[in-house]
Amino acid sequence: MRLPCPYCGERDSREFTYRGDATLTRPAVESEMADYVYQRDNPLGWHKEYWLHTVCRTWLAVERDTRTHALGPVSIARCERVGS
Repeated sequence: MRLPCPYCGERDSREFTYRGDATLTRPAVESEMADYVYQRDNPLGWHKEYWLHTVCRTWLAVERDTRTHALGPVSIARCERVGS
């Protein structure tokens, strides 16, 4: 699989590290934290994920089909502040 980095161009997936589900939102209630950390779905089909390009340290938001590894839109990940 090859991923496009906005700074380095298309690169082999070995230069990237999968960093998790980009659709989750951190709970505001402390009692829900255990489920947020440990209970994960295993989606089939299109899914939004975070990837880190370890060469240039750029965080990416990637839409990927988990069945075929086909890529959809790839963008620089934006940090959203929790609780503000």
